[in-house]
Amino acid sequence: MKNLPRGIRPCPIKTPSPFFRQSAVADMPASNSAIESEFVALVHSSIDRDAIVRDVRSPQDGAMVTFDGFVRNESHGRATLYLDYEAYEPMALAEMKGIAQALHQNFAIHRVAIVHRLGRLQIGETSVFIAISAAHRAAAFDACRYAIDTLKRTVPIWKKEYFADGAVWAEGALPPAPPSTPKPAS
Repeated sequence: MKNLPRGIRPCPIKTPSPFFRQSAVADMPASNSAIESEFVALVHSSIDRDAIVRDVRSPQDGAMVTFDGFVRNESHGRATLYLDYEAYEPMALAEMKGIAQALHQNFAIHRVAIVHRLGRLQIGETSVFIAISAAHRAAAFDACRYAIDTLKRTVPIWKKEYFADGAVWAEGALPPAPPSTPKPAS
């Protein structure tokens, strides 16, 4: 593992599973329960898409669908300089794990990886990468669409967009209000 690309460090998970190779993901967080069929992570450096694809692909599968969400150079007609992503990490990971489990319950898929990057991202950098393998393409396509749509709607990850004339927080999932918070009077 001496010759890993810049920004990639060996995976701290020690498992004989081919799904979790030593160089699978940049800054992969430690986990006590590596599961062969699913992997979720929040990372703070570049996402190694090729390694994820290698690890999700399996001889028993006939299809793989990936979603690569990356930073574009404009938003709402304004030139984007860069983005910052923040998350409530424990809840975000739990929600991402729930999405992966729902995929297995609702679609005939084999393996799934969902990785989201946090921190500052430049134009063209991958912010979220999803890979799903299945015996047949229809299940993989449907599951991938469900995964990204559910992630965007439910996972507490926030995006701040920076422009030449200022910055704005983009829409995303908000954490639930604490139960002791009174509702505003109408």
